[in-house]
Amino acid sequence: MGKETGFLEIERQDRTYADPKERLKHYKEFVIPHDEPALRNQAARCMNCGIPYCHNGCPVNNIIPDWNHLVYEGDWKSALEVLHSTNNFPEFTGRICPAPCEASCTLNITDEPVTIKSIECAIVDRGWKEGWITPQVPAEKTGKSIAVVGSGPAGMACAQQLARAGHSVTLFEKSDRVGGLLRYGIPDFKMEKSLINRRAVQMEAEGVTFKTSTEVGVDVSVKSLKENFDAVVLAGGAEDARPLQIPGAELPGVRLAMEFLTQQNKRNAGDSEERAAPRGSLTATGKHVIVIGGGDTGSDCVGTSNRQGAASVTQIEIMPKPPEHENKLLTWPDWPMKLRTSTSHEEGVERDWSVLTKEVVGEDGKVTGLKCVRADWSEGQLKEVPGSEFTLKADLILLAMGFLGPRKQGMLEQSGVSLTERGNVDANTQDYQTSDAQIWACGDMRRGQSLVVWAIREGRQCAAAVDEALMGATQLPR
Repeated sequence: MGKETGFLEIERQDRTYADPKERLKHYKEFVIPHDEPALRNQAARCMNCGIPYCHNGCPVNNIIPDWNHLVYEGDWKSALEVLHSTNNFPEFTGRICPAPCEASCTLNITDEPVTIKSIECAIVDRGWKEGWITPQVPAEKTGKSIAVVGSGPAGMACAQQLARAGHSVTLFEKSDRVGGLLRYGIPDFKMEKSLINRRAVQMEAEGVTFKTSTEVGVDVSVKSLKENFDAVVLAGGAEDARPLQIPGAELPGVRLAMEFLTQQNKRNAGDSEERAAPRGSLTATGKHVIVIGGGDTGSDCVGTSNRQGAASVTQIEIMPKPPEHENKLLTWPDWPMKLRTSTSHEEGVERDWSVLTKEVVGEDGKVTGLKCVRADWSEGQLKEVPGSEFTLKADLILLAMGFLGPRKQGMLEQSGVSLTERGNVDANTQDYQTSDAQIWACGDMRRGQSLVVWAIREGRQCAAAVDEALMGATQLPR
């Protein structure tokens, strides 16, 4: 695959970024892509490694060596066909996936993996530019109708696959625009929303009907869906945010990360302030911001706060600081736990680890600080370090501590489907069927908080399972 000696002759060179001082002035994407010769050189580094662990590292099992080789040969259209054979939306994953495939690359043993994510993104962007990506309209309809609830990556992938199989698909979304977490949870500077819009146009041409501003369990009942559709797929995501359970957490300056990020994305979309912030404007302008949670959502809050002109941004994490480099002999080809610095971190933030929050300090009903204590994990369990108390100055505290699972009120309560001990919808990865024979579930609603690429995988596999249940057989790939 690629050039057999390419990995020996060509150094890894990934995409670059605009200068932080410049990109902080706007909410647009700031990646500087390679030109074609550079991309073909990077694809040439894909070695003939015998066992391509990148296949298993990638949740959708992308056939990475094949499209790397096609890019090396300059056959971009064929590369796009191979890429789309396993991934409905590579322009999403090519921008926001953490690239577990690169962690699994054989060349990552020496910290020089193939730039798989950049090449993937270049292939699909080239496909849109050249007009190669068009609706795949089924030759005939099956007469079966399916309701998919939730238009995030799992719901979109499931709906598109089912429509291509000839079913009549209606995709229900409680928000005013389709996209779910992609639309309102991912900042525009990581993924511009025109990418979602053009996929929605493609899906409508393929036969998907979008019902936005329609919350199942509120505006329409689950019973109604079961009466009017042959199958119902629950793909509503994991939206039950983990709360901050300390004194003072009820103060108005303590807010959920998703509310903060959603408001700014709505502003970027051109919404009025009243429509973007129905509960009142939530901005970091001129404020000392503390972000609790060291993951991607916390990082997104950092980047958004800096663009809004925060006076300072501090990100804290209860877990210990990860090592800067993993032990390859112990971790490869699995995804390693190590220190990761995002582009948002590079734009300005104070980061701290092993920090346990104790109390939100307030004055006259406003947040003024956050009392903390150092956490000791040396014996494998959390202990407070005596005498290590300290207080951080704060005007706004953003909670980015992860999610506990799907919201139970409304749709799930009405459906009556069984839940797992962790509160997710109970369904396996073979048939994705719930305890109700007419209802299936996929994505974060089934597996819990996870990656966009896992959601796409589950949406595709769930579509195949539903198609097989309705038709007796399926030609949809898993």
